[in-house]
Formats: sequence, C-alpha cells, structure tokens
Amino acid sequence: MTTERRVHLSRSARPAYDALVAFSQTVGTLATEAGIDDRLKEIALIHTSQLNGCAYCVRVHVDRGVAAGLTADEIAQIAVWRESGVFSARERAALELAESYVYIHEEGVSDELYDHVCSIFTEEEYVALSWLLVSIGAFNRITIAGKYPVPPRRGERAPSATS
Repeated sequence: MTTERRVHLSRSARPAYDALVAFSQTVGTLATEAGIDDRLKEIALIHTSQLNGCAYCVRVHVDRGVAAGLTADEIAQIAVWRESGVFSARERAALELAESYVYIHEEGVSDELYDHVCSIFTEEEYVALSWLLVSIGAFNRITIAGKYPVPPRRGERAPSATS
C-alpha cells in the first residue's frame, strides 16, 4: 500500500483527532501553569519523537524548539544528551523521563527514576511533564501509522540518488 492510499486517522475519524488536539492543548496549558517553559517542553517532545521514530513530529517540535530559543547545537545534542554538557539538570531529568515513557513497557517508571525526577521537579511539574509525554506518544503513533510525509522544505536540497 502506498502512502497516498494509507488511511490517515486525523482525517478518517476527525472527532477523535479533534479530541486529541483538545487534550494536547489542555496538557500544554497544564504545563505552562506548572511552570514548564517552552524550551524544556520542546526538548522532551523532540527526544520522545526521535526515540519513537516520528520524523513528522520531530520536524514540528524542532520548529517549535527554535521558536522557544533552542539553538541548532542544542537540538543536535538532544540525541546524545547523556554525553553532552549543554543541558541543565531540569532538562536532563526531563530527557530521562521522556526515555522512560517511550520504553515504559520495559520497566515502567522505575522508583529510582521517579525519586530522581521528583527531587528536581515539583509534583505539579512531574504531572505536567508526564501528560506531555503521553500526548506526544499518541501523536507519534498516529503520524507513524499514517506515514505522514516529511519532504524537503522549499529551498532545501532534495536528496540525490547517491545520498
């Protein structure tokens, strides 16, 4: 089946998708009210999307991350955050929590990680981050299953046949 023939859940069951968008907006409001700034939020959402293999959501959240002040270097370092010194303790904790949510089927959120993250974030911040990660996980699955395209942007070079 080609991508063009693939069912897009966002179009095929619009009320369900609209509910997910509304949920995402509610979660974003919770995060803002809890004191989660856009930079921290986008770092966690980019990394979750990277780990889930969602190119479409990576693009969306990289754009939002740039708008929130992330530099190209910081964005490039997200995938290797454990070896990088560019992230704060809060950002590192959010990245670690993001990984735990992506791989939740392996051991859940371990007590050790929970205690570590909750020593850095308030309960309200932990709850908001958790809901952000649940939300992006749902969007990742929709866009991956639908094979949403990520073509070169206008003015960008298209990959050559030898690349």
